[in-house]
Formats: sequence, C-alpha cells, structure tokens
Amino acid sequence: MIASRSFLKFACLSFSSLLFSQEVNLKNLQKLTFGGDNAEAYFSPDSKKLTMQVTNPLIGAHCDQIYLLDLTKKDISTKDLQLISTGDGRTTCSFFMPDGKHILYASTHESGKECPAKPKPRTDGKYLWPVYAEFDIYIADLTGKITKKLTDSPGYDAEAVVSPDGKYIVFTSTRSGDLELWRMDIDGKNLKQLTSGLGYDGGAFFSHDSKKLVFRSSRPTTPEAIKDYKDLLAENLVAPTEMEIYTMSIDGTDLKQITHLGKANWSPYFHPSDKSIVFSSNHHSTRGYDFQIYSIGVDGKNLHQITYESEFNAFPMFSPDGKKFVFSSNRQAEKPHETNVFIADWVDSDPAEMVSEKNLLNTVTYLASDDLKGRLAGSEGEKKASDYISKEFQTLKLKPFEGKSYTQNFSYDVKLNPHEDTSSVKVNARNVIGYLDNKAAKTIVIGAHYDHLGLNEHHNSTLVNSEGQIHNGADDNASGVSAVLELARMFSQNKSREKANYIFALFSGEEDGLMGSKKFAETIKTKYPNVVTMMNLDMVGRLDKDKDLTMGGVGTSPVFGEMIKKYKPAGFNLAVDSSGVGPSDHTSFYLKEIPVLFLFTGTHSDYHKPSDDTEKINFTGLKNITSYVFNLANSLAAAENIPFTKTKISASKAVPKYKVTLGIMPSYADTKDGLHIDGVSENRPAANAGIQAGDILLRIDKCVVKEVYSYMDCLAKINSGDELPVNLLRGGKEMTLKVKF
Repeated sequence: MIASRSFLKFACLSFSSLLFSQEVNLKNLQKLTFGGDNAEAYFSPDSKKLTMQVTNPLIGAHCDQIYLLDLTKKDISTKDLQLISTGDGRTTCSFFMPDGKHILYASTHESGKECPAKPKPRTDGKYLWPVYAEFDIYIADLTGKITKKLTDSPGYDAEAVVSPDGKYIVFTSTRSGDLELWRMDIDGKNLKQLTSGLGYDGGAFFSHDSKKLVFRSSRPTTPEAIKDYKDLLAENLVAPTEMEIYTMSIDGTDLKQITHLGKANWSPYFHPSDKSIVFSSNHHSTRGYDFQIYSIGVDGKNLHQITYESEFNAFPMFSPDGKKFVFSSNRQAEKPHETNVFIADWVDSDPAEMVSEKNLLNTVTYLASDDLKGRLAGSEGEKKASDYISKEFQTLKLKPFEGKSYTQNFSYDVKLNPHEDTSSVKVNARNVIGYLDNKAAKTIVIGAHYDHLGLNEHHNSTLVNSEGQIHNGADDNASGVSAVLELARMFSQNKSREKANYIFALFSGEEDGLMGSKKFAETIKTKYPNVVTMMNLDMVGRLDKDKDLTMGGVGTSPVFGEMIKKYKPAGFNLAVDSSGVGPSDHTSFYLKEIPVLFLFTGTHSDYHKPSDDTEKINFTGLKNITSYVFNLANSLAAAENIPFTKTKISASKAVPKYKVTLGIMPSYADTKDGLHIDGVSENRPAANAGIQAGDILLRIDKCVVKEVYSYMDCLAKINSGDELPVNLLRGGKEMTLKVKF
C-alpha cells in the first residue's frame, strides 16, 4: 500500500435482500417448530422421526419436556408435536433406542412434579448451567409409557446417547464426585468410567462406526479456575464458557483434544464419514452473544463455518442415512430469544473450496523472505516474485495474459528526490495476470499488488535512515498475494463452473503510485468481456483481536452494501468506506467506472518498515478473509446486475496542510511534461471548471507544474476563494481555464 504518496493523493482528491447462500452445506431449509424454546432434536434410526426437548407454554410445556415429531407428515405444525415425557419436573437430552420404538431421556419427575428452579442471576454476570442432582435416565415407548429406569444413584445422571451398533449407552454422571463420562451396556449393566480429568465432560456422541466418542469438556488448569469449578459443582452448577471438543475410543483410551479455539465449543456430532465433526462455537465472537455451527477435521484441521444467519445455531445432528441435517436456531423467530428446530438437506463441501492455511503460509513465507530483498518494482526480487506467481498460474492452468506469458511489462519514471529533476530513474516492471475462462458473459477481477519497498531505494519507508535494509512486506502485500493465489486455486480447481470469468491480477509499481494497476486497467475493458467488479486485497494479514476489517468501495455499486454484511465471517466487524478511491490499486479501476471493493485490515507500527515480517501475520484471520472473498465473488457471479455508482471522495488526514483542493487524481509517473490527470472528482473545482481526465496540467497561475511534487507545492500557495487561471494540454493543444478554489 502506498504510504508517502498516498497522502498526496488524498489531498489532491478531497481535501436487495440476499439469501443466505453462503450456507452452502444446507439446502431446502425447513422450519419444524413454531414458538417457544425447542432444541436437541435427534433422528430415529429410520430418519423418519425426531425426538426433541421443548418448552412452549402454548402447548402446556412450561418446563423442558420431551416431544416426538413425525417427519413424514405434510405441513408440519406445533400440533404435530407428541408428548413423550411425563410432563412433570424437567427433562433433557433424549435419544432414540436402536429399535426406533423407544426413547431414552433424563428427567427429575420422580423428585417432584414442579419444575426445578433455574440458577439465580449472579452478581458477576457469569452464565451458568444447572446440573440437577435429581436427574435420572429413563426409557419410554412412543406413547410416553416409561418401560425402564436405567440409573438410580445419587447425583446427576443425564446426557445419554446410544451407539449406532446398539451395544452401549454413554452418559454424564457425578457419581464419582466429578462430571465424567460413563458407559453402560444397552440394558444398563456393566458400568465403566471413561474419563477422569477434572472438569465437565459431557454431550458425548458416538461415531457412525461406534468406535469413537466426541464430547465437550472444560478442563480447568489454574488454581483459580480449579477452585471456581469445584465451588460451582458443589452447588450443582457449571460455567460453560470455556469448553473444547475432544475425541476418544469407546473404552476411554486415545483421548485427543480436537479444538484449541477458546471460549465455548460444544454440541459436537460426527459427520457421516467420521472424518470430521460439526459443533457449535462462539470462539469468533468479539461483541455479544453469537454461536455458529462449524465443522473441523478429526485431526483438528480445516475449520469451516457452516451457519451464518442469526446469533444462535447449535445441536447439529445428521440423519443416520447422512442425507439430512437438523439443528436449533433463533433465525426466523417471531419473538426475541425464541429457538426453533430446522431441518435441511446436507451438501458436502467441495474440498477444493476449503481455504488452505498452509498455502497462505507458504506464499507469504516465500515472498517476504530476505531472498527476494523486498520485491522493489523493477528489481531482481520483483522478477523472482513474478516468476513464482507465473508458475502458480501455470500449475492451475489459467490462461496467460499474452501468448504463453502471464506477465504484462510496463515502464515508468520515478523521481528519487522531489526537489531534483536529475534524480529521476526509469523502472521496468511487470504485472502478472492469469485468466479463468468460464465462458461467462461477465468478468470479475481479484487483485493485489506484489511489489514492496526493496531496500528503500525509492525512499518510501516510514523508518528513518533505513536505506539498505530489506523491507520484506509480509502484510504489505504478500498477504494479499497469498489470498489471490489461493482464490485462483479454489475457483480453478473446484467442481463448479461459476457464472463469471475471473482475472487474477498481481500488480507491481503500486508503491510508486499505482503504476501497474493503472497500466492493466487501461486495456482491461477491451481485452476481457464485461468486467463488472474489481476486488482488491491490500494488507489483509494483520486482523486484530476485535476482527475489524475495512471494506472500501462499498458505494461504487448499490448491490454491495447488503452483500458485504450477509457474507461476512462470524465475529467480524466491518468498517465501511463508500469511496471508490484510496491508496491502493482498486482506484485505477474505479476511474474506469468499474465497481470496486477494497479489503484492508488496517495499518500498524510495522507499516513500511523492515519489521513487516511473516511471523506477525494472523494466518487464521487471513484464511477467514480469503473465504469471505470467495463467498463474495460467488455472490457477485450470481448477481443479475452490478451497476456502477460514482462516489464522494473520502477526506484525508493530510487535508489540514492544504487550504484548498483541486479535486483530481494525479499520475505519479515522473513525466516532466506536466501533471497527467488520471481522474476528476465531481463537484470539485477542477470538474466545475471543465478539467477532464487525460488533461495535462502545466501551470496554476504563474506556478509551473512539472509533476505531482511541484503540483503540491503550487497547491500549498493557494487560498480558499482564489480564482486563478489554470493552463493545461488537451489533445496536444494548450488551453486556459478559470478555476475557483
């Protein structure tokens, strides 16, 4: 991203509702319950019924009770819920027995008909779960008649599930003095303790081959956390705010922690392949209550967000045949905090569409290595970087820019000392362009610049006396390049053919004034069909703890505003900038009247310094941003129309240095014949006077303009309200216009 020249640029310039198609794993979503609090819905062995926990005063369920729902009925409504539990006390965690004719659940009804009280609110605001000591486990038939009581020991016995092979029941119990997982035979005999670590082990489910268990666990480790856990457990309470997902064999061996995400990760269930796990988590949340369903490999890799809508999604379960997916959510709620059960057809993710954090790491590590010496435009390091990118494009079988070459060569002059005409040097640089031809009627550009500051030869560093030091530019902008290359892989290797062609463009000369993107934008509309959007990733590698992501260019098309919100990753906070111009390459495309989106995680103390290195990149954040762009690009491909809208120019912090603005977008090339004007802002002095893009500015009154630096010197001498003659060249002819500043 431009630094020393970006403030000049800004001083010159200014001083439809969408479906949740990013839930690609869920098709034909259907709401099954209507009102109240409905959760923990689990399939019968034949996938035709659900058993679930319901609180809904409108049907007499004033306290959690177990209900049956027949999925074969048409037009399912609340009246189709059939009570299975006694209606007394409180129940939880039901599950079908292997015969499909009986249901397992826990209940407090034998200790009293009244609903046991919920924990009183704590003065410290801590959220607590009660683990009622009165819970025991029962089996009932489908008419609600209890046929067997499986547990009868003091303390909490609940959360029971049955193995698919029908041999075992696993449940959570305090019979050992702690909340541990226990196993018994299907008839309740041969009890075996499976876990023994201090903490809450619960919510277990079997793998489909009945060989593994997945469960949630809170394992306190510090003296303070251990004391807090024990004190709460003595009151039959737990604080479910720090839980991770574990797996183990059904005999209690081979214990493995799968997630290391922090916060609350719970309600896990095995994918039908047993190679991954779905679960609910708020690890992403930075502001308030927000639970989404994720999947993760049993090896702890490939974390993938499944749900996006609403602030609560949990209790996921697959039907035994693997075709259906049921979960609880507060989406489509008619009242606040209402939770309903939903069912959908399950669609497995295309493995090619999963962002590889390893790929991102490999790209950033190489581009930001000392071997490339900072990738200065025109340098040997830039050539090595362009060769690396070209090789990646060739591997992905993208179409080259010209003939067999992915590179677009261009030249420009840059003045090393703004006050010395003799300091100008010629730079021979190259863009790297790959094209995915989907035979579509429209084209989307996904781009980033790959050059950086080298050894500070062009004096753009923010660190004084840093000439000769390698400026590796891991965030600026190896991060953006890694995302573009990964997106190129995802789009070119997936099973889908999108309704758009994609240009993957990596620019050089950005740090010297958007030189590469300007060159490419000049010919893009004639070379590629119907370019409808340019998406620019510049400095996307330093997502902070608040997950703040700047989205620029949002005002350049009316479809962007709603879209960027609908597709944002869970927990992200978007800072929206409507302007189509900014200190990065999207500006070159906006000036060609192409809608643009600009993603940026913010500046930092290492910006344009030798310390911008790989180890400081937030690769999890970069992975989520890459996935975000993938979803946005898919949505843009499916959009019927992406109209262009001109935007106002954002103000710069550098504005106070200048009393006036002309309102132009200057070229930064050292052209010597005057300042070449790349763009003109509406309703500013230049536009009002009739100055046009393509004009060459020669003088403002008696002040001679040779290039951007002398232009800024002239601009600094003007007062607001002055009306001065401006001399310029247009089509080779000199002309004079009156400009009121």
